[in-house]
Amino acid sequence: MIAETNRLIISKLTLEDASFILELTNTPHFIKYVGNKNLKTLEDAKNYLKEGTLKSYKNFGFGFYKLQLKQEQNKTIGTCGLVKREQLDHVDIGFAMLPGYEGKGFGLEASKEILKLAKNTFKLTRILAITLPTNSNSIKLLEKLGLTYEKRVKPFEDDEELLLFAKDLH
Repeated sequence: MIAETNRLIISKLTLEDASFILELTNTPHFIKYVGNKNLKTLEDAKNYLKEGTLKSYKNFGFGFYKLQLKQEQNKTIGTCGLVKREQLDHVDIGFAMLPGYEGKGFGLEASKEILKLAKNTFKLTRILAITLPTNSNSIKLLEKLGLTYEKRVKPFEDDEELLLFAKDLH
């Protein structure tokens, strides 16, 4: 466990979480707003974890974390965390929930803790976030966290234009 909120336990993802990652990455909102990762099997999900999150923990000390709901026997309901992308100048924050848990404040609750970790544990001075212009729920959440819109960017090869938000951590 790396952090705890009133309703959530926030901890590192492991290969044991492959079935959850397979489920999450194939939900309609994940595919629509994050992208289709083309994960079809548990082995795909394990490789995705190895090449992404687990490598990030090793290289940077942070990554995406699983969110477990205390009220439901610590059921994993989503992810939230920090990622250093070579396409961006600073670390960015991201989040994703299973469909039944969207819009219930879990993303905000977890993101507040992740921002505290970014500042206090990882000593980051600035945090970014990228989102599709059509993802109004994500935009609202970023604004509640105090991130402000800076510009439109095209960080990835798909040439899709994203909104870049940022916040200085003091």
